[in-house]
This record gives sequence, structure tokens and C-alpha cells, in this order.
Amino acid sequence: MAAAFAIESADYQRFTFARDGKILTAFITSDHPVNGVDAIMHDELATIFTDLQRDADSDIIILSAKGRAFCAGGDFDWFAEQIDDPAKFRSIAWDAKRIVSGLLEMEKPIICRLNGAAAGLGATIALLCDIIIADDKALIGDPHVKVGLVAGDGGALIWPQLIGYAKAKELLMTGDLLTAVEAKELGLINYALPADQLDAKVSEICGKILGNPKWAVRWTKTVTNIPLKALAAQLMDASIGYESVSNFLDDRREAVAAMAEKRAPNLTGG
Repeated sequence: MAAAFAIESADYQRFTFARDGKILTAFITSDHPVNGVDAIMHDELATIFTDLQRDADSDIIILSAKGRAFCAGGDFDWFAEQIDDPAKFRSIAWDAKRIVSGLLEMEKPIICRLNGAAAGLGATIALLCDIIIADDKALIGDPHVKVGLVAGDGGALIWPQLIGYAKAKELLMTGDLLTAVEAKELGLINYALPADQLDAKVSEICGKILGNPKWAVRWTKTVTNIPLKALAAQLMDASIGYESVSNFLDDRREAVAAMAEKRAPNLTGG
């Protein structure tokens, strides 16, 4: 008989793990100052949620990060590589879909302990968790459009479901960021608390969930996610396709260059 799987046995470079009984915390951990997504992290995001589900000794997952940010979206050096060689962008399309499906297919409850800024894919990952508990100083948003990309890696899926289409389209098309307090008022996240209260609230919620029968909790989550999984099946191929096309455009190159150089972009509509 094969040994029970423990996630520590997997070779993750951008995540570290800590256990407290049946609670497993996965920390985004990288050398990037705001935990920007690079090729390695993107690859690992495509597998980690399946591995967290497979982990034998955990019944609840906390997703958080080391450092001052949760995950501030794509790394700009990686963006530049994808612009210069669009095949690199095309090659991640399958994994981009697996990140979303991995989160939605998880039976175990997953709580996002949002310790700092979450943007782009980082925001999508946070919002696809079951309960989001944020530092009230954190910012959250999906500024794909500001770097010339379609919000195709899950933002167009989850934002409208949480706050309605009108407000979601405003935020996705402007790329504006919200404070955690604003996000909580909109119903985007569950709690916005001072940083020194995050752990107590996470512990409280975990205790309440773990006090209930495990399979009742897991399968309640499963049936609640059925409409989201159906919507993801409808949207993600087109979303990733449009995002891939937008990576080829002149305004994509200019938007990234302007942001890196901290200047206004000279957009031409191309």
C-alpha cells in the first residue's frame, strides 16, 4: 500500500507549509518583494491546490504569504519575456485554467489570510478561496487592463459573482484597487481587520468549521461550487484565449514599459 501523501514531500519552491493539528497553512514564499508571479510560481499554482486536497492529514487549508504582500500579480520581468516571446504566454494557458479549476475542485475548506496586497492573479486566487480574512490596510484589485491584458485568468469569472456585474465591470475595466475595508463593504471579502487581529479571526473560523462533521462541510462546499464550476467551464477557454491575443498587441508592450518606467503610457489603440 502506498504511503499517505504529505505535501511537504512535493518539491515546491514558491510555497512553504506549517501544520497545526488538522490545519495546514500554505504560505506564498518568494524572493520577489511583493510575491509577484513568475514562471515557477505559475507552474506551482497549477498543482498546489490538487496536492493540498490530497494531503492526508489536513482537513482545512489556510492560504497566506510571507512578506508584506499576499501576491501582487505578474512579475514584470516575466511579462517582458512573454511580450518578446509570445509562445511563452501561450504555453501557460493550460496551467492558467488548472489554477482556477484546482481551487474550485478542492473539497477541503480553504481560508485566505490576506496579509497584504492582492492584485491580478493574486486577487483571483484570494477571491476563489471560501472565506477571505484581510488586513484592513491591504489593497485588492484586478489591474490586468493597466498592463494591456484581458482579465482572463479568473477575474472575469469571480468578481461579478461576488459583487454583481455593474460594479465588477467598473473595477475590471478601470483596474482600480480597493482597500480591504471597501472590499468588505462591497461583499467582496468576509472580514477586514487590523493586522494584529488576523490570526485570532482565522483561528476562530477554523475552530467553528472543524467543530462540524468533516464530510458535511466538504460536500456543502462542493455543491455550493457547482454553479461556479459550470461558469468556469463556459468562460475559461474564451477568457484565456482573449488574454493570449491581448499579449500580442502594441498597447500591451507600451503599457508594461510605461508602468516599469513609472510614466504615462502612449497608447495608440493597437
